[in-house]
Amino acid sequence: MNTTSQFSSVSKPRAVVLLSGGLDSATVLAMSIEQGYDAYALSVHYGQRHSAELAAAARVATTLGAREHRIMGVELTGIGGSALTDSSIAVPTSPVAGIPVTYVPARNTLMLSLALGWAEVLGAEAIFIGVNAVDYSGYPDCRPEFIAAFAEAARLGTRVGIEGAAIRVEAPLVRLSKADIIRQGHRLGVDFSLTVSCYQADSEGRACGRCDSCRLRREGFVSAGVPDPTRYV
Repeated sequence: MNTTSQFSSVSKPRAVVLLSGGLDSATVLAMSIEQGYDAYALSVHYGQRHSAELAAAARVATTLGAREHRIMGVELTGIGGSALTDSSIAVPTSPVAGIPVTYVPARNTLMLSLALGWAEVLGAEAIFIGVNAVDYSGYPDCRPEFIAAFAEAARLGTRVGIEGAAIRVEAPLVRLSKADIIRQGHRLGVDFSLTVSCYQADSEGRACGRCDSCRLRREGFVSAGVPDPTRYV
């Protein structure tokens, strides 16, 4: 699926922005555009429980003015092991100790790899990803150490990296609180009503209000002092 903005300049530096449809990635997309990039938004259908977030990503890409929006597919239901890819595993509705079952094995590694391939073909300077290691569910692939390790692998494993023009991996939200992320997005004009963060949203994108992602989102809006436009079931 491709959508294109007619207002972008081909003379701008390019960046691939991973866009899930949630508030974090929407904010990152807005930040990349503010920094002067032509943003090529990439969403991934990996067998997640619902497609509402992909519809949200398309809305966000169009509204914020992404140069292009693509949806690529990676089938992670064959791996399983996560409540987001295996319908037989229930999504937790209360905080749990340790890494929760909503963690999707290898998800960010695969998404970043797709972004890296597209970035190399586009001649993009950077990849933007909205991972966060402050108000998050404890996923290991959302930490700064992982992002740094992937950036090094990208440098070693690409033609542009070997030729001396390594593609940067930017994670501007990694050390921000959820409230700070919401404030940034609000400042940049992100319409959070278009976003979907819930792990088990319904077909219309309405949030359950009980999962970990809903809890972090709701608390973030309260702390930021920004009205919460989330639609709940």
